[in-house]
Amino acid sequence: MTPADIIRQNSQPLEPLPTDTTPKTPVIEGIRAVLFDVYGTLFISASGDISLTSGASRGDAAAEACEEAGLVLTCCVGDDIVAMLHDEIKRQHAASEYEYPEVDIHQVWRQVLARLPENGSIDYTLEDVELERLAVEYETRVNPVWPMPGLVDCLAEIHSAGLTLGIVSNAQAFTRELFPALGGKSLVEFGFADELCVWSYEHLQAKPGRWLYDRAAEALASRGIAPGETLYVGNDMRNDVAPAAAVGFRTVLFAGDARSLRLREGDALVAGVVADAVVTDLRQILPILRLAPEAT
Repeated sequence: MTPADIIRQNSQPLEPLPTDTTPKTPVIEGIRAVLFDVYGTLFISASGDISLTSGASRGDAAAEACEEAGLVLTCCVGDDIVAMLHDEIKRQHAASEYEYPEVDIHQVWRQVLARLPENGSIDYTLEDVELERLAVEYETRVNPVWPMPGLVDCLAEIHSAGLTLGIVSNAQAFTRELFPALGGKSLVEFGFADELCVWSYEHLQAKPGRWLYDRAAEALASRGIAPGETLYVGNDMRNDVAPAAAVGFRTVLFAGDARSLRLREGDALVAGVVADAVVTDLRQILPILRLAPEAT
């Protein structure tokens, strides 16, 4: 099975939880590119963000994922695996030179599994393709996702209008597969330019640092697109709106799901930061870009 097959098989429809936010949708002139966050913005995320190992006990999910990947646990149990994942992520973060470090979850799993044969907890090592399946099987169990309402229509209208599409996201390799698995099209088919999709796991740096946004700005500049001609859409004032604004992007706060809306009130990193627009449905972005009449 491909990662997209696994995501599709393990996913069920989700509905966003309403917020009490009032949309603010002024027309923003001169936009030539629109960049998006993924988790909590383009896709409903049951955990509110990409999961890694945060949150409640996920032992059952780990045990089930190991079984689906063909990994037979002997001495240890799922809770042991989750604890080892958490410890390995902390170790890699501590060893990083970056202010906001990220991990490649495949490498995290690889390090955890390398320790298990030593104490007899497994009886063989996974090949790369099995390791990839393990990571996806686990993620889809601990963090179910589903497309936000209006995702396909919003992206189709932006792409049809000739605007450039990109992504800046805290993500893992399997994040790309959400689009064909649940949206019905690959990133390229949706209109996203590969060089304008900046993923945290590839650079081992994460939001809320602005490094990923700077890389996106450089890629846009190579196309002759300035930061002020770029609109960034995300659900988190600290991770999305503040660093995007610091780079010079115009910003939209997506407030369409109570699970993932992060206002970060009182956080020093968002002091004085105000989004240019606020939407509760992705389709509300269209009138901001003059691609649809404003809803009445």
